[in-house]
Amino acid sequence: MNRFITGLTARLRKVRPTRWVRFGIVSLIFFLWVLWMRNAWLLLLWPLLIEIYITQFIPWSWWKKSKNPVVRTIFSWLDAIVYALILVYFIFAFIGQNYKIPSSSLEKSLLVGDYLWVNKTIYGPRVPQTPLHFPLAQHTLPIVNTKSYFDKPQLEYHRLAGLRKIERGDIVVFNYPNGDTVATKIPNPDYYQICHELKSRGISDPKAYIEANKAMFGDLVVRPVDRRENYVKRTIGLPGERLKIKNDVIYINGKPIEDADNVQYNYIIPVKAIISDDKWEEIGVRSEDHGNAPILVDGIQYKFYDVPLTQEAKAAVEKWPEVNGPLIKESDSGFYDLGGMFPLGNTYGWTRPDMGELWIPKKGTTLRLTLSNLPVYERAIRTYEGNDLLVRDGKIFINGQETDYYTFKMDYYWMQGDNRDRSADSRYWGFVPEDHIVGSPMFVILSLDEEKGLTEGKIRWNRILRDANPDKNTKWK
Repeated sequence: MNRFITGLTARLRKVRPTRWVRFGIVSLIFFLWVLWMRNAWLLLLWPLLIEIYITQFIPWSWWKKSKNPVVRTIFSWLDAIVYALILVYFIFAFIGQNYKIPSSSLEKSLLVGDYLWVNKTIYGPRVPQTPLHFPLAQHTLPIVNTKSYFDKPQLEYHRLAGLRKIERGDIVVFNYPNGDTVATKIPNPDYYQICHELKSRGISDPKAYIEANKAMFGDLVVRPVDRRENYVKRTIGLPGERLKIKNDVIYINGKPIEDADNVQYNYIIPVKAIISDDKWEEIGVRSEDHGNAPILVDGIQYKFYDVPLTQEAKAAVEKWPEVNGPLIKESDSGFYDLGGMFPLGNTYGWTRPDMGELWIPKKGTTLRLTLSNLPVYERAIRTYEGNDLLVRDGKIFINGQETDYYTFKMDYYWMQGDNRDRSADSRYWGFVPEDHIVGSPMFVILSLDEEKGLTEGKIRWNRILRDANPDKNTKWK
């Protein structure tokens, strides 16, 4: 024992002052993190920091004394990479992360090609439910195309203290609720929409059909909550509220709410001549969104465009000489199928512009269940909250017990895109559970126009560092 103490004392004397300072800073950050996590068991990791920074009984830096310069170079790079990955892991898990806008669902509030910094501290970061994962890939490693995480261990959902709760109007990044099962060759539409379509074609066991046709669908992959695809939408409905959509007007607890300033709806634009790309660009319509007239529908040639427009852009288009008649909202045109709405397979007759009324589940609140409202809540009860739910002989059984009531364990939210007729959102797949919430975008890091080259204005300089939630400060206060 005396020999150990003597050796330890000798080691401590050799520690440089700068190393003690580094150890003190790291320890302070570590203790603050443990307090934030509210988990005293994590203190058992502190002796590891003492060993790495101070005692060094294990020769962590043996490679620095190697006479082989190749060994020193390789391990110096490995050492730097490991430290960087650990740092990135903790920043991405507890502080924030970058996110790229992949689709036009929030145009014109956020644009395709915007790279955002997502703040995870605002609502409180989740403790990683899948702790063993590569921090720079959501679910798939590039090039090798394999999973970027280990399925086990899986930790229970726990969220640390945040700055505030989610408010109406917040733009929120979250894990896609229906992304628990994915057909790898057809990620969109999602697995459940595929199953719904197959059932409508008379296929009684869609899962077996998909597994038997891997050439078409690929493998079926089950993903944990925090490894599902990231989506970004605007918060419309909060826990405990009643929501209804009538003629595209959203009602919360019976009262209409304002749209975001940049909300868009698709309009059918009859024309007598092709409208130039330059004209569309002047009012901010991407070439992907306007296409080219005429359009062929069921073998009949129609000279019209189907384009998402803000009210300001609509007013401008109506004055163009190429336009041949009044603009008609796509949902009123009769050209497009407005089916496939949440909940899939329902008999409510809901459509994209007309839904509800429905109640958004709130943690600790008990709901009376009926066979009529069960389709709205069964996925939350069964999948998100992990219960065994069964309907037998007209009666509802949860975890083997007949019941007409259920008390929800989590808060839920209703999310929609500002580009209303081009957004796959809660109208199609329902509620967003609180354990799927990632954070809220703070600002635009970089913005690239994917339809332009570098010399054609690809970088949108005027968007860099812009507020990523521009309407929130004025619309819903």
